Amino acid sequence: MKNDLTPLEPKADKDTVRRHNLSLVLRAVHDAGEATRAGIAAHVGLTRAAVSSLVEQLLGYGFVSECGKTSSGQAGRPGTVLKVSRTGPAGLGVEINIDYIAVCVVDLVGTDRVRLAEHGDNRGLPPSDVLARAARLAARALTAAAEQELTPVGAHVALPGLVTGGTVRQAPNLGWRRVPVEGLFAQALSALRPDHRALPVSSDNEANAAALAELWFGAGTEGVRSFLYLTGEIGVGGALVLRGELLRGEHGFAGEIGHMVVDPDGPRCRCGARGCLEQYAGQSALLRAAGIDENAGAPGVTELGRRARDGDPTALAALDRAGRRLGLAVSGAVNLFDPDAVMLGGVYRELMDWLAPAVERELAPRVVSGLWRGGQTRLRAASPLGDAVRGAAGVVVREVLADPAAYAER
Repeated sequence: MKNDLTPLEPKADKDTVRRHNLSLVLRAVHDAGEATRAGIAAHVGLTRAAVSSLVEQLLGYGFVSECGKTSSGQAGRPGTVLKVSRTGPAGLGVEINIDYIAVCVVDLVGTDRVRLAEHGDNRGLPPSDVLARAARLAARALTAAAEQELTPVGAHVALPGLVTGGTVRQAPNLGWRRVPVEGLFAQALSALRPDHRALPVSSDNEANAAALAELWFGAGTEGVRSFLYLTGEIGVGGALVLRGELLRGEHGFAGEIGHMVVDPDGPRCRCGARGCLEQYAGQSALLRAAGIDENAGAPGVTELGRRARDGDPTALAALDRAGRRLGLAVSGAVNLFDPDAVMLGGVYRELMDWLAPAVERELAPRVVSGLWRGGQTRLRAASPLGDAVRGAAGVVVREVLADPAAYAER
């Protein structure tokens, strides 16, 4: 008889249960900011004896620290306050974008402790050269982290393209196809640090990393758990978070809103299609429409904002046009997925005052629920804490929180 039941997971043994509970306790301390053993026991549903044993193990690993006593106001001895350690394990984030490379180190608390950036046009360069530059910047960040008694236990690389299985399948704006980024970056970093243990390397799309940063460090901390995130760079990236989980799609390529067609007769995009959103609302398109050198990068965006504040009609028209195209694309995504908010990040955050009115004019009549009306703050500027490189470092931190024993064993 055919059995269509999904295979069951192996039965959990004592070691598996302890590893799970170790993560449970560490995440409880992390989420609370500070806690006592008794408070953790009440929160996670374990006995005080079990929690005390797990806390001692986390103290031995250096993942938590004790910092004074607290009193509950009830009879009994005051409890010892526990906090996640600000030294020891950390995450290394690396972002490779069209016109810059950035790295940062985030500690287990979630604080950005080291940040470095290098600007330069990466288009058309050999991927190995770009990844070698990123490795050199990362090596500098690791040295700076060591001076603060931080030891990154992994690196996560964020890139603007279709990323799966450690490989960039396609990154049109960089001109990359089938580039094994994880292997190349790991090799370049190891060559710069021959006396150190090789760091595990993972990778993902940069908009996904930025959306996770918004979830972990930005709007998510205010209770916004379902949102569409748009990042405006030279291209336009997108990611969707639903109920606190990143929607990746069947093959990991969900969220490519920059290549949503908003005008089938529009200009040719680097992806090969015509009329993609980024041909109207990407950084290069915005600057070009405003009469500014499209390769001016961040200074060009600052100049666009200055002209808009001064009432320059060409700049205002360019921003209005981009906002309308953004609104057209976003309204379709809102109708399809029903998020609670839309976050505009990257250069859009700096240009929010002029883009938002045009976006909302498109959203109001097109969203069928009628819930998206102007002035409801559902269209929001992304948090300054929610950028891709911080999200990339946060991915490593979250992996440590999920299985501290695995990282202690390294």
